[in-house]
Amino acid sequence: MKPTEKDRELLALLGENARMPVATLAKKLLLSRTTVQARLERLEKEGVIAGYGVRLSDAYSSSLVKAHIMITLAPKVLSQVCATLQRIQAVKSLHSVSGTFDLIAVIEAPSISELDQLVDEIGMIDGVERTLSSIILSTRISR
Repeated sequence: MKPTEKDRELLALLGENARMPVATLAKKLLLSRTTVQARLERLEKEGVIAGYGVRLSDAYSSSLVKAHIMITLAPKVLSQVCATLQRIQAVKSLHSVSGTFDLIAVIEAPSISELDQLVDEIGMIDGVERTLSSIILSTRISR
Protein backbone atom coordinates (compact mmCIF):
# COMPACT_ATOMS: atom_id res chain seq x y z
CA MET A 1 0.00 0.00 0.00
CA LYS A 2 1.34 3.39 -0.94
CA PRO A 3 -0.13 6.21 1.17
CA THR A 4 -1.31 9.28 -0.70
CA GLU A 5 -0.26 12.83 0.18
CA LYS A 6 -3.52 13.27 2.16
CA ASP A 7 -2.83 9.98 3.97
CA ARG A 8 0.60 11.28 4.96
CA GLU A 9 -0.94 14.56 6.15
CA LEU A 10 -3.46 12.56 8.20
CA LEU A 11 -0.69 10.43 9.71
CA ALA A 12 1.28 13.56 10.60
CA LEU A 13 -1.74 15.05 12.39
CA LEU A 14 -2.27 11.80 14.29
CA GLY A 15 1.42 11.84 15.20
CA GLU A 16 0.87 15.21 16.86
CA ASN A 17 -2.30 14.08 18.65
CA ALA A 18 -3.68 10.57 18.15
CA ARG A 19 -6.84 11.55 20.06
CA MET A 20 -7.79 14.36 17.69
CA PRO A 21 -11.48 13.99 16.78
CA VAL A 22 -12.29 12.88 13.23
CA ALA A 23 -14.24 16.11 12.68
CA THR A 24 -11.14 18.17 13.59
CA LEU A 25 -8.94 16.03 11.34
CA ALA A 26 -11.42 16.51 8.49
CA LYS A 27 -11.44 20.29 8.96
CA LYS A 28 -7.62 20.47 8.96
CA LEU A 29 -7.37 18.23 5.88
CA LEU A 30 -10.20 20.00 4.04
CA LEU A 31 -12.00 16.67 3.62
CA SER A 32 -15.37 15.39 4.75
CA ARG A 33 -15.66 13.57 8.06
CA THR A 34 -16.77 10.36 6.31
CA THR A 35 -13.79 10.52 3.94
CA VAL A 36 -11.37 10.86 6.86
CA GLN A 37 -13.11 8.02 8.74
CA ALA A 38 -12.82 5.81 5.64
CA ARG A 39 -9.12 6.69 5.26
CA LEU A 40 -8.48 5.83 8.92
CA GLU A 41 -10.25 2.49 8.57
CA ARG A 42 -8.31 1.70 5.38
CA LEU A 43 -4.96 2.67 6.96
CA GLU A 44 -5.77 0.49 9.99
CA LYS A 45 -6.93 -2.44 7.83
CA GLU A 46 -3.82 -2.27 5.65
CA GLY A 47 -1.58 -2.16 8.72
CA VAL A 48 -0.20 1.33 8.14
CA ILE A 49 -1.72 2.34 11.47
CA ALA A 50 -0.85 -0.43 13.91
CA GLY A 51 -2.22 1.30 17.00
CA TYR A 52 -2.50 4.50 18.94
CA GLY A 53 -0.31 5.44 21.87
CA VAL A 54 0.59 7.92 24.53
CA ARG A 55 2.75 10.93 23.78
CA LEU A 56 4.54 12.10 26.90
CA SER A 57 4.66 15.76 27.82
CA ASP A 58 7.86 17.67 27.13
CA ALA A 59 8.18 18.40 30.86
CA TYR A 60 8.08 14.70 31.80
CA SER A 61 10.19 13.56 28.86
CA SER A 62 12.88 16.16 29.51
CA SER A 63 13.17 14.95 33.11
CA LEU A 64 14.37 11.54 31.91
CA VAL A 65 18.04 10.80 31.29
CA LYS A 66 18.46 9.29 27.82
CA ALA A 67 21.45 7.60 26.27
CA HIS A 68 22.60 5.70 23.22
CA ILE A 69 24.32 2.46 24.14
CA MET A 70 26.47 1.09 21.32
CA ILE A 71 26.83 -2.67 21.71
CA THR A 72 29.39 -5.10 20.27
CA LEU A 73 28.29 -8.74 20.23
CA ALA A 74 30.03 -12.08 20.17
CA PRO A 75 29.31 -14.14 17.03
CA LYS A 76 25.88 -15.80 16.68
CA VAL A 77 24.18 -14.25 19.74
CA LEU A 78 22.11 -11.53 18.09
CA SER A 79 18.69 -13.12 18.61
CA GLN A 80 19.36 -14.03 22.27
CA VAL A 81 20.69 -10.56 23.10
CA CYS A 82 17.76 -8.88 21.34
CA ALA A 83 15.31 -11.06 23.28
CA THR A 84 16.97 -10.08 26.57
CA LEU A 85 16.99 -6.38 25.66
CA GLN A 86 13.31 -6.63 24.66
CA ARG A 87 12.49 -7.49 28.29
CA ILE A 88 14.19 -4.35 29.66
CA GLN A 89 11.48 -1.65 29.74
CA ALA A 90 14.05 1.16 29.77
CA VAL A 91 15.20 0.13 26.27
CA LYS A 92 13.02 2.34 24.08
CA SER A 93 14.44 1.30 20.72
CA LEU A 94 17.07 -1.08 19.41
CA HIS A 95 18.77 -0.72 16.04
CA SER A 96 21.04 -3.06 14.09
CA VAL A 97 23.78 -0.94 12.55
CA SER A 98 26.77 -1.29 10.30
CA GLY A 99 30.25 -0.36 11.43
CA THR A 100 32.18 -1.02 14.61
CA PHE A 101 29.10 -1.82 16.71
CA ASP A 102 26.36 -4.35 16.09
CA LEU A 103 23.48 -2.66 17.91
CA ILE A 104 22.50 0.74 19.26
CA ALA A 105 20.00 0.80 22.11
CA VAL A 106 18.25 4.00 23.12
CA ILE A 107 17.48 3.88 26.83
CA GLU A 108 15.69 6.16 29.29
CA ALA A 109 15.98 6.32 33.06
CA PRO A 110 14.77 8.69 35.76
CA SER A 111 18.29 9.38 37.05
CA ILE A 112 21.97 9.06 36.19
CA SER A 113 22.44 6.36 38.83
CA GLU A 114 19.62 4.26 37.34
CA LEU A 115 21.04 4.84 33.87
CA ASP A 116 24.41 3.64 35.15
CA GLN A 117 22.76 0.47 36.51
CA LEU A 118 21.07 -0.13 33.16
CA VAL A 119 24.37 0.21 31.28
CA ASP A 120 25.92 -2.31 33.69
CA GLU A 121 22.93 -4.64 33.21
CA ILE A 122 23.28 -4.48 29.43
CA GLY A 123 27.01 -5.09 29.67
CA MET A 124 26.39 -8.24 31.74
CA ILE A 125 24.13 -9.88 29.13
CA ASP A 126 25.65 -13.11 27.81
CA GLY A 127 27.07 -12.40 24.36
CA VAL A 128 27.64 -8.67 24.88
CA GLU A 129 31.36 -8.11 24.47
CA ARG A 130 31.53 -4.34 24.83
CA THR A 131 29.36 -1.25 25.26
CA LEU A 132 29.98 2.43 24.69
CA SER A 133 27.52 4.93 26.14
CA SER A 134 26.65 8.44 25.02
CA ILE A 135 24.27 10.43 27.21
CA ILE A 136 21.89 12.60 25.22
CA LEU A 137 22.30 16.19 26.41
CA SER A 138 19.44 17.68 24.41
CA THR A 139 17.20 16.88 21.47
CA ARG A 140 17.43 19.41 18.66
CA ILE A 141 14.88 17.85 16.30
CA SER A 142 12.17 15.31 17.13
CA ARG A 143 9.49 14.35 14.64
